[in-house]
Amino acid sequence: MTDTDTKTAAEAKTEVVEEAPKDVKSEEAEAPKEMRAVILNGFGGLKCVKIVRRPHPALADGEVLVRVQLCGVSFQDVMVRQGFTEAPPKIPFILGFECAGVVEAVADDVNNFKVGDRVVALPDHRAWAELVPVPAKYVYAVPEAMPLQEAIAVTVSYTVAYMLIHDLGNISSGHTVLVHSAGGSVGQAICSLLRNMGGITIIGVASKTKHEDIKDSVTHLIDRGSDTPTEVRKVCPDGVDIVLDCQGGEECNKGYSLLKPLGRYILFGPSSIVTGETKSILSVIKSWRQVDKVSPLRLYEDNRAIFGFNLRRLLYQQAGGHERVRCVVEEVYKLWQSGVAKACIDSTFALEDVTEAMMKMHERRNVGKLLLDLSMEPKAVPTTPGKGKKEEKKDEGKKEEKKEETKKEKKDEGKKEDDETKGEKETDLVKSDEVKAEGK
Repeated sequence: MTDTDTKTAAEAKTEVVEEAPKDVKSEEAEAPKEMRAVILNGFGGLKCVKIVRRPHPALADGEVLVRVQLCGVSFQDVMVRQGFTEAPPKIPFILGFECAGVVEAVADDVNNFKVGDRVVALPDHRAWAELVPVPAKYVYAVPEAMPLQEAIAVTVSYTVAYMLIHDLGNISSGHTVLVHSAGGSVGQAICSLLRNMGGITIIGVASKTKHEDIKDSVTHLIDRGSDTPTEVRKVCPDGVDIVLDCQGGEECNKGYSLLKPLGRYILFGPSSIVTGETKSILSVIKSWRQVDKVSPLRLYEDNRAIFGFNLRRLLYQQAGGHERVRCVVEEVYKLWQSGVAKACIDSTFALEDVTEAMMKMHERRNVGKLLLDLSMEPKAVPTTPGKGKKEEKKDEGKKEEKKEETKKEKKDEGKKEDDETKGEKETDLVKSDEVKAEGK
């Protein structure tokens, strides 16, 4: 054995420290690994949403690193952008709550996932990026036969729908249910589960433009712009057993007024506070003032109940919430395997086209789920934004016409000046003749 082989541990450590500067230089020479991410650099309109390149994230204890392939877009993302949600991260931060992909790495203390597993993850923000570190308790293994696109489309939508129907609504055959935003991803999931149960009358509220697409999923359809109580009582004079409302505002009072004895009103979103592209304090105040304050004594007298459901708070902030959500997600995947839970996907966008997806969600034009696909190529940006070749040619023609008009105007002005000069000369000649006549 040589002297080199018998170096002490202390000498070895010293040698590493001496070589460290070389390693630092080599690391500096290499470009840092980066990923694409969607960040919010200020609360407000779509201009606050940016696609940037960020360093690869570090993995903390208890986390799973997911190589993201698909992301889900929900109305919650619109509310986060405008600054309506409680305790958001410090700006700038990565947006998104839903993603699906393959496990890239796991922390040493995580033993229920391994590299290569296909998963859906529900982090508290940070989902819209190529690599996402997520606490293992918010990661869900996808069944082998289930495509990731189906998984990301049904996980949140059907989890919310399942908990509204079973955990809170206790809905059963014979009930009449009023479903607001029946054309959205959660609304369609609710309708799908209720139809599977059988014997339930479903009254869906949706924009007129969505009626043709969702008419087969409900018993009766009501236009979103109409007076809900009046339209409901036309088909159900006695009212309804359950109201599932994601609007809030004046719909709270209307929904409560429609309940039969032992009826239940459940609010699972306040989307009515989102009006324009940016946050409006007036719409918040209006929405708050439109809601009557109902005392427990009134509920006692009316034999009615009021519930609220906030998945985000249950999942991230309330004790035992993530365990219940995991049980429901596993049940949802079983429902998919049996053909009950079916993905309803409206459209898919490239990550770079995220603002277009958010605008569609904001304007409530989607029927079903909106997705971001990180493998998709972004839409090509035209040379003249908003104008095609025909429009550009038309503009060029207009420019030429304008030039000709300008030339003609100048020519007319010159002719007018010549006529005025000629007139002045003729006037001078007349005056001269008059002077001569007076002299004679």
